[in-house]
This record gives sequence, C-alpha cells and structure tokens, in this order.
Amino acid sequence: MLRTVQQSLCCHGNRCLSNFAPAQRIIGHEKNLWVEYSALAIKHKAVNLGQGFPDFTPPEFLKEAWSDAVNVPSAHWYTRGQGYPRLVNALSEMYSPELGRQIDPMTEIMTSVGAYESLYAALTAFTDPGDEVILIEPHFDSYSVVVEVCGGKPVYVPLKPDGDPTNANNWVLDKAEFEGAFTSKTKLLMVNTPHNPIGKLFSAEEMEFIARTCEKHNVIIVSDEVYERCVFPGHVHHRIANAPGGWERTVTVGSAGKSFSMTGYKLGWAIGPEELISKLQTVHQTAVYSAPTILQEVIARCVEREIELKGQEQSYHSQLSKIMEKGCSEIISACGDAGLSVVEPFGGYFILVDTSPLGLEFDTSQVAYDIQCAQWLTEHMKLAGIPLSLFFGKNKHLSEKYLRLCFAKSEQTLKIGGDIIRDIVAK
Repeated sequence: MLRTVQQSLCCHGNRCLSNFAPAQRIIGHEKNLWVEYSALAIKHKAVNLGQGFPDFTPPEFLKEAWSDAVNVPSAHWYTRGQGYPRLVNALSEMYSPELGRQIDPMTEIMTSVGAYESLYAALTAFTDPGDEVILIEPHFDSYSVVVEVCGGKPVYVPLKPDGDPTNANNWVLDKAEFEGAFTSKTKLLMVNTPHNPIGKLFSAEEMEFIARTCEKHNVIIVSDEVYERCVFPGHVHHRIANAPGGWERTVTVGSAGKSFSMTGYKLGWAIGPEELISKLQTVHQTAVYSAPTILQEVIARCVEREIELKGQEQSYHSQLSKIMEKGCSEIISACGDAGLSVVEPFGGYFILVDTSPLGLEFDTSQVAYDIQCAQWLTEHMKLAGIPLSLFFGKNKHLSEKYLRLCFAKSEQTLKIGGDIIRDIVAK
C-alpha cells in the first residue's frame, strides 16, 4: 500500500509541486537580517548590541498594570478592531496637545500588532504596482521589502554628512536631489525621526521643507516616530504632522514597546486624518482584526500614568530619555578609549561606530567590508552589531566603515560590551 501511494505521488509530482511555488511577490525576500544576526550572536555567545531591544527590567508600574488588567473582564474578550476604547481615548488625550489638534479617538487612531504592523498597513493600503515610494536612506529594512511586495518601486534619497560627520544632525538631505526624486508616479514618502540608525533629529525647518514638497506633489507621508520618547534631554522632537500642510497627508506611527521599554509586547498605533486611517484599518482587519485586548488594557494604564505625570521627574518618559542618553555615553566613552570615532546621536537606541581604525582587511569583491567586519567581531571578539550597509538600497558607499550598536541595554550589558570595545584595538 505504501509503495502504491508513493508511486501515485511521484506520478503527479511535477503538477503538485508546481502548485507549491511561492507568489512571485515574495521571492527574493526570504531572508530577514534580524533573524540572521540574532542567530549569529547566539551561535558565538556574543554580547548582543545589534538588535534594538532593552534587556533591563521593565518598570514597576508596568507590572502593576498587568496585575490590575487581569481582573478586568473585558480585557479577556475580543475588542473593537480599530482599537480598545480605553487605549485610544488615552492616546487621544496624550497626542492631541502634541499635535496641536483634538484627535478623534474613534476615527483618527488605529492600534496594531506592533508599530511594524502599522507601517505595513500604511504601505500596503496606498501602494499599487508601479507606484513609487521615496525612502530616505539609511532606512529600516522592512520599508523597501513591503514596497516591493506590493509591486511598488523604492526610490532612494540618502542622508549625507554636511560638515562634521560625527554629529548625527549634520547628516542631511540634499534639497535638489530630494525634490528631483518626485515624479508623477510618486505615491508616498517614508520619514523616520528620531532616526534609526543615525540618531538624527530632523529640525522643524527640515520637516517644513519635506512637508511642503509632499504637498506640492500631493504625496502621502508615513512618519515612523517609534523613538519619540527616547529623545535626549535638551533636544526637541519635531513632528512632520505639525508642519504646514502636514496633518492632512500624514500617518504618524508610534510604539508602546519603544515608549515603555518592552519591545516583546508588540503593540503600536497609527494616528492621522480619518481619510487615511480608515484605509489602514481595511488592511488591519483583513490581517489580524485587532491587537491583543489585554495588552491594550495594560498600555492604556501606562499612557494614563504618563499623562498624569507629564513633565514631572516620576514620568517614565522623562526618565527614559536620560536612561538612553546615559547608555549612549557609555558606548561613546568605550569607543573613545579604543580610538574609534562615532556618529553621536541625539535620540533613539543606536549609535554608528567607525570601524576603519581597527585596520581589518577583507576581500570585498563579493561581500561588503562592514558585513565581514560585523561577522568577524561577533565571532572573534564576541561583540554583535549590525552592518550599516543593510540599511541601504542604493547608496551603500556611504556605509562602508560603519557598524550600528544598540545602547538601550542594561548597565551590565553595556559594561561588558564597553570592555570588549576597549580591548578590540589592543588585541
């Protein structure tokens, strides 16, 4: 009997297997850099300063929110697809003064399974085959993947150093090059501030220029602002939705994981005019329908706490900006001791380190220097980082010498990582 079944399968093998072929749109996107580099760090038992996840203990109020949330009956039910009422109301109260308008919690906010899903929903909702989407390089890797899966065409415009390259805010757009990237096919622009991986904060003037250009060409803006609560003290986060002509064409994306240092929760949101958010909701409801209810109950309590403590020392967001600045200073100090220069950031989780003083030599005919450098450091020095070239689609020459390191780590992890950095040149 077994032989008969096997023969039957063999007989129809070609036809059957052809049905298993993947859709053309996903071919070429099988690899994921976060999976690859996390596995590399685990394999070599390296200190992981590559992936951007805090490894320190969550704040106590978050644990208390969980204890209280489990006793709320509705937290265990399906909830409203576009967002749990308590959470969207809290988000409206938090963001309305920051965006200078009253945000309607029922029509202008959507919660999602991580900010990642909001970004995916926004790109998917508006990108048709043949549409062009402008991506500012370097950029988070998923942007270009989703555009291509939708049949769109990524159009890359780089940030380039203008003046001292060790200052993140000196990495700027060439205005003529940026304006020249817009065509009749341009549908959407992705903006990211505080910027991953450079750590740049776009100025109000830069935001106004970008918004004005998008208004001129009637282009939608998706603004990835997941590190908005990680801006270092004394610096300002400017929102493109607040720029003249910005609100009506902008989807602003935020992250509970980044705002409360628990990236494993995977809860995010999108805020914007109803005309745009309703389109994201169409994608959202056909993919996951809703984000987990109990997570939304927990985060609603955390957001309400922040509203109550805004501007006070006990505010977690006030503390978080200082925690991030301190972690960044630890890496800068270690790099300075090792004779390595950095691109000093003003927000976010990451810092770019110039690895050229290490004097490492690789055959770059097939694989980029920074990729081989990252792999070598992981294997031989037990320090895992991410090569900058993986954040570029076109202008990889700007990334040749840089490694991205994450400073959103515990004091212990930063100390171990810092000691390794100090030892690299000596060894």
